[in-house]
Amino acid sequence: MSWQTYVDEHLMCDIDGQGQHLTAAAIVGHDGSIWAQSTSFPQFKGTEINDILKDFDEPGHLAPTGLHLGGAKYMVIQGEPGAVIRGKKGSGGITIKKTAQALVFGVYEEPVTPGQCNMVVERLGDYLADQGL
Repeated sequence: MSWQTYVDEHLMCDIDGQGQHLTAAAIVGHDGSIWAQSTSFPQFKGTEINDILKDFDEPGHLAPTGLHLGGAKYMVIQGEPGAVIRGKKGSGGITIKKTAQALVFGVYEEPVTPGQCNMVVERLGDYLADQGL
């Protein structure tokens, strides 16, 4: 299966059969290379990925400044240190799951809930991690 298929069918999928979808999603290598992304995924800067990776290594690194992706700022909320970073921005937010080789991103807006985004992103992230990816 191609990386794009993972994004299209497992991240940008219909959630709970309600016709709700994530706003944007991507799988990005630890080096900042894009493995696959939705057309709506923001153009990000390498420094933003470096800051996100640093927060996985040093949980709390992003808390004072916020998480930035494509110039958008998210307030960092409770995640799982070293494994999942979650952010909130207005009525939407972001979930990032770290695997051995990549970061799995999901961005959402209402009516999608934070829990739905977490479930979609973390389920794929756990699967990839189980595959050694």
